[in-house]
Amino acid sequence: MTASKLDQLRAMTTVVADTGDIEAVRRLKPVDCTTNPTLLLKAVETPAYASLVEEAIAWGKRQGGAGAVEAVCDRLAVTFGTELTKIVPGRVSTEVDADLSFDTEATIAKARAIIAAYKERGVGRERILIKIASTWEGIQAARVLQAEGIDCNLTLLFALPQAVAAADAKAFLISPFVGRILDWHVKAGGGPYAAETDPGVVSVRTIYSYYKAYGIDTVVMGASFRNTGEIEALAGCDRLTIGPGLLDELAGATGDLPRKLSPENSGKAPAKLDLDEKAFRFAMTEDAMATEKLAEGIRGFVKDLRSLRKLVAAKLDEAKAA
Repeated sequence: MTASKLDQLRAMTTVVADTGDIEAVRRLKPVDCTTNPTLLLKAVETPAYASLVEEAIAWGKRQGGAGAVEAVCDRLAVTFGTELTKIVPGRVSTEVDADLSFDTEATIAKARAIIAAYKERGVGRERILIKIASTWEGIQAARVLQAEGIDCNLTLLFALPQAVAAADAKAFLISPFVGRILDWHVKAGGGPYAAETDPGVVSVRTIYSYYKAYGIDTVVMGASFRNTGEIEALAGCDRLTIGPGLLDELAGATGDLPRKLSPENSGKAPAKLDLDEKAFRFAMTEDAMATEKLAEGIRGFVKDLRSLRKLVAAKLDEAKAA
């Protein structure tokens, strides 16, 4: 019997589940799992996880104080993350609040607090990745955290300069967003695109070849996929984080899945970049897609974070009135 495309992919790439849905992770058996405010909001609104939410609300009610809502949101993220560590054998990514994306010191403080909260639950830092937006400030926070032994996942990454700066900061992992790059180019009138010409796929292949050519250890984890064609075009990438719907599609598909990327066959690498803050910011300014999608991504995560806080605030009010 021919192996499914998902099984073939697993033989050459570490498969990560892009979801906060605990049951989906249990069913799909990825190695790692990554979440964000959007996925956490969906999970919190799911009746199956009511008990986890109720515990966090009860805890928040006992804490009281002006920062109770934010504290409960942090606790929910760690609660879901802790549950996920019981299912996946590898890492769970937990995101720093997106509204801290331009505050290096606050990002560092939040990351340390997340790691401390996991430690209280018996989860070591070796099981966690701190997820941070790939702004200049976020990358510098990752530099400090990595030096302390706190591994980071630099997310909302759309361009080679972000990847180069992340590698310079010794980031453990980057998450280039394939589908969102495609979205921008389609909206700008580009295409039609095949998997091989998809701008998101091309971007990740370029980053991958740069890392392999210059001996960079930072892990490349393609993210934000729109279809299985993008995933298949990146087969062999270090890691790929994939939503449950596309994982199910791959699990149900058969046929040969050829390896597209490998350290030995990574393609022609771009010229080496040397980026300080000024050069980084100028390179991003010259890339309209990367600049717009980074800002849009932060706005989107902040919107969902605010929705989560609003939901938590209402539940805390209900608990206090009970």
